[in-house]
Amino acid sequence: MSSWLASGLRRLTTMIAVVSPLLVGSCGGGASLPDEMAPMTPGNSMEGYRLEPGNRVRLVVFGENNLSGDLTVDSLGNIAMPLVGNIPAGGLSAKELTQRIEDRLKRESYLREPRVSVEVLTYRPFYVLGEVRAPGEFPYTNGMTVLSAVARAGGYDYRAKEGAVILVRDESGQQREYRATERTPIQPGDIIRVLERKF
Repeated sequence: MSSWLASGLRRLTTMIAVVSPLLVGSCGGGASLPDEMAPMTPGNSMEGYRLEPGNRVRLVVFGENNLSGDLTVDSLGNIAMPLVGNIPAGGLSAKELTQRIEDRLKRESYLREPRVSVEVLTYRPFYVLGEVRAPGEFPYTNGMTVLSAVARAGGYDYRAKEGAVILVRDESGQQREYRATERTPIQPGDIIRVLERKF
């Protein structure tokens, strides 16, 4: 099994382990906020983001329109590049994929000095749970905050403790819980849990 697939399966297993108690716990008002505040510096989603099946990328090979286009990472972690064929992309950053494509174009003598750009168009979704009107999974876009994530989930419901949430983030394969405010920037894959206020 490839390392990116194994990593994805570990992440899915961890997420199920984390989300299940969050869903159960969201029914009561007993949960408390973590002590540690979430980072307030907005991260660049492009840096360090690892591609996985379902992500879409925009590939531009400068001066070669027939090699450029919007591509989807398939279930095996490949992108199907025009004229070149399948290129493994799962588990790579956009920068690493750019280098891999340039190397492939040189090695197979398609181009002598290829200049390639890869832009991630779709990211891992984020999740909003707890006291919101429409909890669930939502597509991530750059520049999102907790408040915009809650808005995507239909806003707070009448039981919500507004303005303070639990943010669960995968950091190097480990789930960490933070206290977050409405202005906290979120990242792809984050889980946002809105607590019930105590009446």
